[in-house]
Amino acid sequence: MLVFRSVPPQATTPCVLTIGNFDGLHRGHQALLERLTAKARSLSLPAAVMTFEPHPRELFAPEQAPARLTSLREKLDLLERSGVDQVHVCHFNAKFAALSAEEFIERILVRGLGVRHLFIGDDFLFGKGRRGDYQMLQRAGQQYGFGVEAMHTIDWQGERVSSSLVREALAEGDIEHAARLLGRAYAIEGRVVHGEKIGRQLGFPTANVQLKRKRLPLSGVFAVTVSGLDDQSLPAVASLGVRPTIGSGLKPVLEVHLLDFDRSLYGAHISVNFLHKLRDEARYDSLDALT
Repeated sequence: MLVFRSVPPQATTPCVLTIGNFDGLHRGHQALLERLTAKARSLSLPAAVMTFEPHPRELFAPEQAPARLTSLREKLDLLERSGVDQVHVCHFNAKFAALSAEEFIERILVRGLGVRHLFIGDDFLFGKGRRGDYQMLQRAGQQYGFGVEAMHTIDWQGERVSSSLVREALAEGDIEHAARLLGRAYAIEGRVVHGEKIGRQLGFPTANVQLKRKRLPLSGVFAVTVSGLDDQSLPAVASLGVRPTIGSGLKPVLEVHLLDFDRSLYGAHISVNFLHKLRDEARYDSLDALT
């Protein structure tokens, strides 16, 4: 899969495109990508995704921006596994946000990406003031010669699947519900880095997984598996939070204790797959009590 950090001034190859944040890549996103890749194969064109970094709400209302379900790297990995051929990661800044809907269509979709067919969510709005909508894209498609299809929200077991619903499930500690909406276990990937080695002092060595999220969608102590080390996933327990027993005002950390495991993990890139929440974080009176 090819990853581009911008949209070129002039497309060299046309594509079949979809646009969105794709945070979490849940079952609704997966259904959209299935239609995208099928259409692209039928036209013998690359299946392309346009996504944004940072999330638009992090620009307009950073204090109200949602916790990210996936980092950019995790999102790109999931898109590649879905059969996407190319991703355009657009830097969402004030200049990009100021593009009118007409400019977005002409400069980005038509000239920059050479769109032959476009898939969007049925609530997709774009351009300055969010003036652009599905009807405008349909008219532009007739003018410039590309097809447009709107994808309706997917219902799964009676629920309308959305990134917001996944966040709610994770925040409430209902990890199994989140997994049903995602179609897989919720996971956080990262590199194992050196920590304070307190777990080792207590007799429970932990892998400190580097976090790059500004806000976390869940916290507590969890039953997990760890993948990326061996052919099979390894059983483990994870603590995700601010370690209230150690101190106050600490940054969130993800610490993983692998069961019956004794190897150095520093530098390894692993995936922590959350299976079940055991409990919330708790503050103990001493490290002996914590042990």
